[in-house]
Amino acid sequence: MAFSKEKRKDTISGIVFVAIFAAAATMIANLPAVESLGISPLVVGIVIGIFYANTLHNKIPAAWEGGITFSGKKILRFAIVFYGFRITFGEIVDVGIDGFLVSLIMLSSTFIIGTYVGQKIFKMDRDTSMLNASGASVCGAAAVLATEPVLKSEGHKTAIAVSMVVLFGTIAMFLYPVLYTSGVLDMSAREFGIYVGGTIHEVAQVVAVPASVPGLDAEAANAAVIVKMTRVIMIAPMLILLGLYLSYTAKRAGGSAGGVSLVIPWFAVYFIGVAGFNSLGLVPENIVDVINEIDTFLLTMAMTALGMGTRFAKFKGLGLAPLYTAGIMFLWLLIGGYFITKWVVATF
Repeated sequence: MAFSKEKRKDTISGIVFVAIFAAAATMIANLPAVESLGISPLVVGIVIGIFYANTLHNKIPAAWEGGITFSGKKILRFAIVFYGFRITFGEIVDVGIDGFLVSLIMLSSTFIIGTYVGQKIFKMDRDTSMLNASGASVCGAAAVLATEPVLKSEGHKTAIAVSMVVLFGTIAMFLYPVLYTSGVLDMSAREFGIYVGGTIHEVAQVVAVPASVPGLDAEAANAAVIVKMTRVIMIAPMLILLGLYLSYTAKRAGGSAGGVSLVIPWFAVYFIGVAGFNSLGLVPENIVDVINEIDTFLLTMAMTALGMGTRFAKFKGLGLAPLYTAGIMFLWLLIGGYFITKWVVATF
């Protein structure tokens, strides 16, 4: 046990060690040059975690690994639950049926495409394919983090998926404003907002895109953020369905005697509960802001810890398959998302 009498001191030392790295990641992410790129502390955390893993990991006591593992798993689940304080059900109602449908269609189609292409065409393993797909389809790095415990995958596979989110999310953040201002995207301000919220990876990137378009109506920015948060809350039912699917396929592969237990990601259920509680408006807004700040730091700790377990040697054999898969999902989000947004808004 991580907090047994013999291991307690080393586990706490490992957690504090991760927290120091996470604090550094937070400070770096708050630098104006980094913040302007829409790069969150989570992304900075995994980058410096990976740097540590491949340079300095032999410099700390091996006994601290228990604290690092605790940060990457237990603290992660706790942070995902409290991510629900960023969402209210009222926000989902406000965006309308068209915004909700765009979110639902793009999330489900992107996840299916990414998983199928990764496994069947580029021959990646199931976990890497699904982690890659979850990052593109839902909400970037946070979605990858939330999916990892359900799959019980290795940390380096999480790092691969996050790196794809960073790459293609950053490309989208610069490409979308150019396509809109040049007239390539024939959309109203509200349509563009729904399109941005329904197809771009990270929340920070979704916020940055409308702000990058001179004179764009505030309606676009509001629609983008609300549609994006609708995608965020959909991570809970997606993970529950994924857990049911994994249980079904495991039982099918192992037969009736397989004894495979049902996989239900309870932290995703609690996440919905927290979002529902937040919807009641019982907690003052300034307290919610503090909770979200703390939660971001905990997520940064989890991401940093995952990075600390990522050695480049583990990437051998994957080649460019994750890049190709993420690229296909990006094209689907960019092109398919445009036509789906136009169709849904016109129809509903």
